[in-house]
Amino acid sequence: MSVTFEPGLLRAYFVAGTQDLTGLRDLPSLLDEAIEAGITAFQFREKGPNALTGVAKRELAEILQKRCLKANIPFIIDDDLDLALELNADGIHVGQKDDKIETVVERISVRQMFVGLSANTVEQVEAANQFDRVAYIGSGPIFPTQSKDDADPAIGVAGLTDLVKVSKKPVVAIGGIAENNIDQLRGSGADGAAVISMISKSENVDKSVSIIKEVF
Repeated sequence: MSVTFEPGLLRAYFVAGTQDLTGLRDLPSLLDEAIEAGITAFQFREKGPNALTGVAKRELAEILQKRCLKANIPFIIDDDLDLALELNADGIHVGQKDDKIETVVERISVRQMFVGLSANTVEQVEAANQFDRVAYIGSGPIFPTQSKDDADPAIGVAGLTDLVKVSKKPVVAIGGIAENNIDQLRGSGADGAAVISMISKSENVDKSVSIIKEVF
């Protein structure tokens, strides 16, 4: 059973892969904590020099997908369309530098899978507006971030607000969002926040998720 997309699923959106773990945590246990705390969506983003590949990546993805299915939250795979199709994930998220959105839309044409697309300029948002299969837009980085080696310059809250005004799709804010700055996103028009380290490095996941949901 797949989760049907609705904007409310973007409210507290957790993004993580094994590269984001600290200490003795493993990703399934961290996801369990986050689900218990009330996240509304999970994206498996396995990227970086020591990222899992092949069978190991697929096996971990299957474990995480089962957790999401049991909790009835969407399981989204970042930038691995083959894996998303193989597991029949709820969603696939792609960036401007990943597979072309035209290719993604074509390959999922007979699936219920929804698509998230990173769009960080007015031109990119306007282009995304033309694709019916794009369910939501991820815009950022809002603040400077250490989670992506190739991150674009921060667009700030003002930049986010401008993109929301242009977008015909729900927008989730991403990039550098932390407990000490998330309150700045109030009134931006975004439907939620996608966070990595705010949860993966949190000493109190319940508190961190609650803070996100207080803002959105």
